[in-house]
Amino acid sequence: MTEVPNVACPKCQGLMVQGFVADFTHMAVAVESWVEGPPQKSFWMGTKVPTQNRLPIATFRCSLCGFLESYADKDFAAQ
Repeated sequence: MTEVPNVACPKCQGLMVQGFVADFTHMAVAVESWVEGPPQKSFWMGTKVPTQNRLPIATFRCSLCGFLESYADKDFAAQ
């Protein structure tokens, strides 16, 4: 995890640290994603997840109060 320079917590002004919310589905760990549009049911998978219009989510945590703030952007994909 990296500290984001000059990014203050909107609640207490503490330092925000970048991380991610892990998805532990099917015995693998993945980065959570934001999917454009309303969810649609799928008989086999529970919910349809199109591959286009999907963005990885980064979540920033305040090092003082623990406040979480999330952002979706292609730059947050696993490296």
